[in-house]
Amino acid sequence: MATNSVKLLGSWASPFVNRVELALKIKSIEYEFIQQNMINKGELLLKSNPVYKKIPVLIHDEKPICESLVILQYIDEVWINDPPVLPSDLYDRAIARFWAAYIDEKWFPLFRSFAVAQGEDAIKTALEPVFDGLVLLEDAFKNCSKGKKFFGGDKIGYVDIALGCFLGWMRVIEKMNNVTLLDEAKTPGLYNWAEDFSADSSVKDVMPETNKLAEAAKNLIPKIRANASR
Repeated sequence: MATNSVKLLGSWASPFVNRVELALKIKSIEYEFIQQNMINKGELLLKSNPVYKKIPVLIHDEKPICESLVILQYIDEVWINDPPVLPSDLYDRAIARFWAAYIDEKWFPLFRSFAVAQGEDAIKTALEPVFDGLVLLEDAFKNCSKGKKFFGGDKIGYVDIALGCFLGWMRVIEKMNNVTLLDEAKTPGLYNWAEDFSADSSVKDVMPETNKLAEAAKNLIPKIRANASR
């Protein structure tokens, strides 16, 4: 039985933390957000996630659950009230898990490399595989949505949350590099999906403001570049 003892360890700018917030919001679950300092990690985080020592961590009745996609599945299985996050059909559920894993394991590393690329040639080289990945996700959207607004159909679901949590950062990186990632001509399905996702009331309450993320990027991206060059 789910209770109201829910805490989320995270950072407001993390898309992976934002994923969990989206699921909690969609499910109307009350929670306490505990901001983490990822340079000087606190005792609660280290105790709750001793293996990876990273965010997000959901603490439910004093029991920690780690890794954002695992947390999404946990939320859906514990709080069984509508709307569901994962599809009820077992095949559709497997496909949703496949594309969420693709986003994290394949597409996001490409996007991250593009985000921190320096110089016109490096940016151009890093951009191409990001576009290729979005074309794949365009096809996935057509198949998963079955003609409806979201990957999950009429309502936001697992893959919507898995990809949608990056939209704020995508907009920031677009502005910084003067590019368009979700092109209405090349990926019309994803373009319209992003508009519908961002306009959803649950999303608007949770997604960080683009200008605020842009300010965070000024400090974060140089640090990522410095670490990558070591």
